[in-house]
Amino acid sequence: MERKQEPFFVYLLRCSDGTLYCGITTDPQRRLAQHNSGTGAKYTRSRRPVELVFLRQAADRSQALRLEAHIKKLNRSQKLVLIGAPDSPEADELLALACAPVRKEKKQTAFS
Repeated sequence: MERKQEPFFVYLLRCSDGTLYCGITTDPQRRLAQHNSGTGAKYTRSRRPVELVFLRQAADRSQALRLEAHIKKLNRSQKLVLIGAPDSPEADELLALACAPVRKEKKQTAFS
């Protein structure tokens, strides 16, 4: 029997102290409620309330994890571009590398 694949989302939260938190989930509203009730991530427990400021659907869990890792590497001003204009060409450009298919390169050996 084939299991239905739930959509994955990457999200950014703005915490009460102004910091940003990035994560992934299959249910953004449930996860936001968890963060605000103190049962979410340890980072957000002492920074409540939090608000959802960015949400992007990913093709699958793997892509969501890559996108999350990529967003975490962006500096604050780049993250603010995502928040301010999530559908802009600039935001698409910031996220394009994370969404590109992963290609494994064959290692060169002395005998190849």
